[in-house]
Amino acid sequence: MSLPMNPNAVQPSAHLDTFARDRLPPRDQWPVLLPAPAPLDTQARLNCAAELLDRAIENGHGARPAIWSEVDGQPRATTYDALHTLVNRCAHVLVDEMGLVPGNRLLLRGPNTLEMAVALLAALKAGLVVVPTMPLLRAKELGQIVAKARIGAALCDAAYFGELARCLDPGDACFRPELGTVMRFRGAGPDTLEAVSAAKPADFPACDTASDDVCLIAFTSGTTGAPKGCMQVHRDVLAMCDLFSAHVLRPDAHDVFCGTPPLAFTFGLGGLLCFPLRVGASAVLIERLAPARLLQTIERFRATIVFTAPTFYRQMAPLARDFDLASLAKSVSAGEALPAATRDLWRAATGIEMIDGLGGTEMIHVFASSAPGETRAGAIGRAVPGYVVAAFDDALRPVPPGAIGRLAVRGPTGCRYLDDERQTQFVRAGWNLTGDAVSIDGDGYVFYHGRVDDMIVSSGYNIAGPEIEDALMQHPAVAECGVAGVPDALRGQIVKAWVVLNPGHAGDDALAAALQDFVKQAVAAYKYPREIAFVDALPRTETGKLRRALLREIPVA
Repeated sequence: MSLPMNPNAVQPSAHLDTFARDRLPPRDQWPVLLPAPAPLDTQARLNCAAELLDRAIENGHGARPAIWSEVDGQPRATTYDALHTLVNRCAHVLVDEMGLVPGNRLLLRGPNTLEMAVALLAALKAGLVVVPTMPLLRAKELGQIVAKARIGAALCDAAYFGELARCLDPGDACFRPELGTVMRFRGAGPDTLEAVSAAKPADFPACDTASDDVCLIAFTSGTTGAPKGCMQVHRDVLAMCDLFSAHVLRPDAHDVFCGTPPLAFTFGLGGLLCFPLRVGASAVLIERLAPARLLQTIERFRATIVFTAPTFYRQMAPLARDFDLASLAKSVSAGEALPAATRDLWRAATGIEMIDGLGGTEMIHVFASSAPGETRAGAIGRAVPGYVVAAFDDALRPVPPGAIGRLAVRGPTGCRYLDDERQTQFVRAGWNLTGDAVSIDGDGYVFYHGRVDDMIVSSGYNIAGPEIEDALMQHPAVAECGVAGVPDALRGQIVKAWVVLNPGHAGDDALAAALQDFVKQAVAAYKYPREIAFVDALPRTETGKLRRALLREIPVA
């Protein structure tokens, strides 16, 4: 019988390039790490790509579809056996042609495609440290990431090469001299990744990485400040599968996953690649998905589990009746607060109770959620088994049940920033402080009240923007909204709402007054938005999060 390892102990590394391990935070700045689920808790040597792919084949899934793509408008399946061969050949290219060694950082740039999944898995299997990037990042942002992670090589989708090319141009302000080797995929010519891979052997022995060797540097999707690189280890990648997915989604080999989050975002990495592979299921990877196209994808591929942001669910709800969604069993929402109105609309349209999730790049994935049938009105859910959540005041003292405090989390995963002084802001006394304002009831259900920094203080009252947004979203005229505090000489701050209207409604003074009265009927009157601006769109990140810091910059006619 194997004894559980101490999750806070360091294992001998397989990395020849020790950059990542050398730049982990000092040990006294780490969060307390709880034991990983069995059998991860006893595995000192672990390669997550081998566990996800090689093990699936050993378990008899080789002939089953692993990745579904759309080619010339038609579904195309890549089996586990075929994916295994593609990954192994790509790993040979990384090692044999690009000269990469375990521990080297590899930047990946591309949308959700089979080729992006192959590149990611191959890099992990070869013991590299993967740095996936959002497809819409510009050269300046890519250059910041290359510099921060000292990246020497990249694989890039040919259609997205333009911005990365600027980092290779000595005459460009975004030039990064350390980025020496770049290979393109999904392109034409003999020097593309696919062409070079085709001549490589179909077998590749997985690098004998330690379970705590860094394998992923995921840069946060935040909107301000220098990018923060969150370092995750091989054990973390599998832990997110064996915690949130296993306990809340409870998938099996017959499930088909689909959705919109990029693979470069850990929400997408889990939901659209790692979770299905862990159980021998399949995932649909399609480059661009609008709301109607996502519904069409569910219908065409008979998807059973969908991942996307609340905004997409609200836009899909009125369209759902035009599609056959009989296969769909579970809907997962994360990335931003899920308004009750959106949850209700989706349930009315599909009969499916939404699975809400609270997570973060620092924690790799969702740590608070509840399976269907275990939800509670207004709550995100409870701590995913394996995690512990608490609400603290500013002095890290527990607040009473139902009181608003700072969310604190402990679990098998946790924040380890890449060489960043902000580590001591996120981790205090061994707890991960996510920056979320929450209340936790006596049964452990977590209620979200917004970001701590976004709390509106008006005349001494604390007002949570998401609560007001939720109230506004109940009005039939409102398509989307964002709420933030703006300065006020009398009250310090007042609540202001930026509202996108549904077609057929005019943004005039009469509607503004009607919306204010509507909110007063839903929440305490002092919380109502004293200013309302009608706008065409809200600022969002590529992952769908509302960029509240930019609301005040929206020009209003």
